[in-house]
Amino acid sequence: MESTLTETVTELNFVGKVGSLQMANGRGWRYPEIFRRMAVERFKCCENIEWLAKELGVPRQTLYRWHDELERSQDGEEPPTEKSRESRLRREINDLKRLVAEKKLEVDFFKGALQRIKARRRESSGSGELASTTTSVT
Repeated sequence: MESTLTETVTELNFVGKVGSLQMANGRGWRYPEIFRRMAVERFKCCENIEWLAKELGVPRQTLYRWHDELERSQDGEEPPTEKSRESRLRREINDLKRLVAEKKLEVDFFKGALQRIKARRRESSGSGELASTTTSVT
Protein backbone atom coordinates (compact mmCIF):
# COMPACT_ATOMS: atom_id res chain seq x y z
CA MET A 1 0.00 0.00 0.00
CA GLU A 2 2.85 2.33 -0.91
CA SER A 3 1.73 5.73 -2.17
CA THR A 4 3.72 8.69 -3.33
CA LEU A 5 3.64 12.02 -1.60
CA THR A 6 1.72 13.57 -4.52
CA GLU A 7 -1.00 10.91 -4.28
CA THR A 8 -1.14 11.45 -0.54
CA VAL A 9 -1.56 15.21 -0.93
CA THR A 10 -4.28 14.68 -3.57
CA GLU A 11 -6.12 12.31 -1.24
CA LEU A 12 -5.63 14.73 1.63
CA ASN A 13 -7.19 17.57 -0.36
CA PHE A 14 -10.22 15.38 -0.93
CA VAL A 15 -10.38 14.41 2.76
CA GLY A 16 -9.95 18.05 3.74
CA LYS A 17 -13.08 18.99 1.77
CA VAL A 18 -15.08 16.33 3.58
CA GLY A 19 -13.66 17.29 6.98
CA SER A 20 -10.20 16.36 8.19
CA LEU A 21 -10.83 16.09 11.92
CA GLN A 22 -13.19 13.75 13.66
CA MET A 23 -14.14 13.62 17.32
CA ALA A 24 -12.67 10.57 19.06
CA ASN A 25 -14.89 9.37 21.92
CA GLY A 26 -15.28 12.92 23.18
CA ARG A 27 -11.63 12.98 24.33
CA GLY A 28 -10.10 15.02 21.55
CA TRP A 29 -9.55 15.25 17.83
CA ARG A 30 -8.49 12.35 15.66
CA TYR A 31 -6.72 12.98 12.39
CA PRO A 32 -7.40 10.75 9.36
CA GLU A 33 -4.83 8.05 8.65
CA ILE A 34 -3.98 9.60 5.28
CA PHE A 35 -3.17 12.90 7.00
CA ARG A 36 -0.95 11.13 9.53
CA ARG A 37 0.97 9.29 6.78
CA MET A 38 1.48 12.53 4.84
CA ALA A 39 2.66 14.30 7.98
CA VAL A 40 5.14 11.51 8.77
CA GLU A 41 6.49 11.55 5.19
CA ARG A 42 7.10 15.28 5.48
CA PHE A 43 8.52 14.76 8.98
CA LYS A 44 11.18 12.38 7.61
CA CYS A 45 12.61 14.94 5.20
CA CYS A 46 11.95 18.11 7.18
CA GLU A 47 14.76 20.05 8.81
CA ASN A 48 12.55 22.16 11.07
CA ILE A 49 9.95 20.01 12.83
CA GLU A 50 8.54 22.92 14.83
CA TRP A 51 7.80 24.83 11.61
CA LEU A 52 6.18 21.74 10.09
CA ALA A 53 4.01 21.26 13.19
CA LYS A 54 2.81 24.86 12.97
CA GLU A 55 2.13 24.53 9.25
CA LEU A 56 0.06 21.37 9.76
CA GLY A 57 -1.63 22.64 12.90
CA VAL A 58 -0.48 19.63 14.92
CA PRO A 59 1.51 19.64 18.17
CA ARG A 60 5.19 18.80 17.63
CA GLN A 61 5.02 15.92 20.13
CA THR A 62 2.17 14.42 18.12
CA LEU A 63 4.33 14.38 14.99
CA TYR A 64 7.08 12.53 16.86
CA ARG A 65 4.54 10.04 18.26
CA TRP A 66 3.04 9.40 14.81
CA HIS A 67 6.54 8.86 13.42
CA ASP A 68 7.39 6.37 16.18
CA GLU A 69 4.08 4.54 15.74
CA LEU A 70 4.57 4.25 11.98
CA GLU A 71 8.15 3.01 12.42
CA ARG A 72 6.96 0.35 14.89
CA SER A 73 4.15 -0.78 12.61
CA GLN A 74 6.54 -1.05 9.65
CA ASP A 75 8.98 -3.09 11.75
CA GLY A 76 6.15 -5.43 12.70
CA GLU A 77 6.16 -4.41 16.34
CA GLU A 78 2.97 -3.81 18.22
CA PRO A 79 2.70 -0.50 20.04
CA PRO A 80 3.32 -1.06 23.74
CA THR A 81 0.20 -1.05 25.86
CA GLU A 82 0.18 0.90 29.08
CA LYS A 83 -0.19 -2.25 31.14
CA SER A 84 2.50 -4.17 29.33
CA ARG A 85 5.40 -5.64 31.25
CA GLU A 86 7.84 -3.45 29.34
CA SER A 87 5.95 -0.31 30.28
CA ARG A 88 5.85 -1.26 33.96
CA LEU A 89 9.56 -2.03 33.93
CA ARG A 90 10.35 1.32 32.28
CA ARG A 91 8.39 3.13 34.99
CA GLU A 92 10.20 1.14 37.67
CA ILE A 93 13.59 1.95 36.11
CA ASN A 94 12.72 5.66 36.02
CA ASP A 95 11.62 5.53 39.67
CA LEU A 96 14.85 3.79 40.65
CA LYS A 97 16.96 6.30 38.72
CA ARG A 98 15.19 9.12 40.55
CA LEU A 99 15.83 7.44 43.92
CA VAL A 100 19.51 6.88 43.10
CA ALA A 101 19.87 10.54 42.15
CA GLU A 102 18.25 11.60 45.44
CA LYS A 103 20.55 9.29 47.44
CA LYS A 104 23.60 10.65 45.59
CA LEU A 105 22.60 14.17 46.57
CA GLU A 106 22.23 13.05 50.19
CA VAL A 107 25.64 11.36 50.14
CA ASP A 108 27.26 14.46 48.65
CA PHE A 109 25.62 16.62 51.32
CA PHE A 110 26.81 14.38 54.17
CA LYS A 111 30.34 14.11 52.73
CA GLY A 112 30.58 17.90 52.70
CA ALA A 113 29.22 18.14 56.24
CA LEU A 114 31.68 15.50 57.46
CA GLN A 115 34.60 17.35 55.86
CA ARG A 116 33.56 20.59 57.59
CA ILE A 117 33.26 18.80 60.94
CA LYS A 118 36.73 17.23 60.52
CA ALA A 119 38.21 20.61 59.61
CA ARG A 120 36.68 22.24 62.72
CA ARG A 121 37.98 19.46 64.94
CA ARG A 122 41.49 19.86 63.54
CA GLU A 123 41.36 23.60 64.16
CA SER A 124 40.06 23.27 67.74
CA SER A 125 42.17 20.29 68.82
CA GLY A 126 45.51 22.02 68.31
CA SER A 127 46.72 24.31 71.12
CA GLY A 128 48.48 26.52 68.68
CA GLU A 129 51.86 25.96 70.38
CA LEU A 130 54.85 24.40 68.76
CA ALA A 131 55.71 20.92 69.94
CA SER A 132 58.82 20.80 72.11
CA THR A 133 61.46 18.39 70.97
CA THR A 134 64.99 17.94 72.05
CA THR A 135 67.64 18.11 69.47
CA SER A 136 69.96 15.22 69.41
CA VAL A 137 73.64 15.87 69.03
CA THR A 138 75.70 13.36 67.24
